[in-house]
Amino acid sequence: QVQLVESGGGLAQAGDSLRLSCAASGRTFSTYSMAWFRQAPGKEREFVARISRSGDNAVYADPAKGRFTISRDNAKNTVSLQMNSLKPEDTAVYYCAASYSDYVAIRDTSYAYWGQGTQVTVSS
Repeated sequence: QVQLVESGGGLAQAGDSLRLSCAASGRTFSTYSMAWFRQAPGKEREFVARISRSGDNAVYADPAKGRFTISRDNAKNTVSLQMNSLKPEDTAVYYCAASYSDYVAIRDTSYAYWGQGTQVTVSS
């Protein structure tokens, strides 16, 4: 089992950058693939990015490609999401999630563990 705690959200203006972090408990962090999802008001939760257990493979949703970078530090039990060139449509609660499988998964049902979320608000 792993517990996840996100941080780094806040208010930003269009074009700004934010870096989200997710701290994981436990000594088996490297056995989980990790992902970021987001949920905007009135919308379903959507996949943002995913990184493999070793960190050597990352997958991004189209809105994140070229602007967001997911990374992980297995020694520190953390996964991060660097978000550049933010847009108002990036406004959402961002969630960190962990999966037992290293298979590339973009559906939230593939992830067993979730953080509480961190709010990102981007103004125009």
